[in-house]
Amino acid sequence: MINSDFCHETLVKNTTPLLSYNKDVNYSEWREAVKEKLVALTGLDLVAQNTCPPNMQIVSEEDRDDCRIIRFTFESEIGATVPCYLVIPKLGKKKYPVAITLQGHSTGFHNSIGIKKYPADENYHPRGQFALQAAKNGYIALAIEQRSMGERKPTRPDRSKNDNCRFDGHVALMLGRTLLAERIWDISKAIDMLVNFKEADTDKILITGNSGGGTASFYAACCDERIKICAPSCAFCPYPESILDLFHCVCNYIPSAYRYFDMQDLSCLIAPRNFIAIAGKEDDIFPIHGVRRGFETVREIYKANGAEGNCRLVETPKNHWWCEDIVWGAINEEAAKLGWK
Repeated sequence: MINSDFCHETLVKNTTPLLSYNKDVNYSEWREAVKEKLVALTGLDLVAQNTCPPNMQIVSEEDRDDCRIIRFTFESEIGATVPCYLVIPKLGKKKYPVAITLQGHSTGFHNSIGIKKYPADENYHPRGQFALQAAKNGYIALAIEQRSMGERKPTRPDRSKNDNCRFDGHVALMLGRTLLAERIWDISKAIDMLVNFKEADTDKILITGNSGGGTASFYAACCDERIKICAPSCAFCPYPESILDLFHCVCNYIPSAYRYFDMQDLSCLIAPRNFIAIAGKEDDIFPIHGVRRGFETVREIYKANGAEGNCRLVETPKNHWWCEDIVWGAINEEAAKLGWK
């Protein structure tokens, strides 16, 4: 029997990324090289070239007992409309810290505000109500519909018959960009829109999400320093133990990335800002043994920044699962350290 996996598995095993963290390197020069390479490989610079005026529009406002929900849209680049929900708690404050909440591969960000559109949504509530949870914990929630998900899935049915990310992700690769870069760009442009809402404290921004939402959270924090707390759930793991070993959606992949860095190396682009890696002990696609190995490098990088206390690994007893109480408990502890609470 031919082992068709042997070639790639051997290459992965024998590859040492050229920009792996090394305590003996010039840290600032190394960090700059990592940042430059991430931007180039994701195609984030190409996405930026297609920018346009935001043309923001308030679509609707809803008043609930404990919060106010504003739906708005804006253009992040030519041809890309981004729908968002802003959930403002009714706690009597003039300003609130902002929690960017990102759904993973669910039916869409409507789940974040407690709306059920499809039969599959029934099993996603209340644990998938990320934005409402954020408001309950004292944050303004900015829920963003990620590209190729929910309302932003491919318009033509034949382009989304297998999964929503595949077609868009492959086209992006052919254009020299990645779906991941497009999502990062949308998040940064959504942060720009917060100046239109007086209740949002734009000096206090955190980002979180589960699975594909956690992945976008991590990379967005690498690229946008306005994000002060990054708390990805079920998403952080070295590449060899996860996306180079197990089947994942195309939205996780960056061409040539492992030639240059591993996921934990990228934490240098977040440090010394607060980073919480949330991982399920039973997660079968982001294995906990890999997460633990990668986090040791994260700890070394934060130590090199004199900020070892700003990173932490939080393990949940579940599998690939958003654990509401654990996630928000950890976030609130970091927010308290920063004087947000």
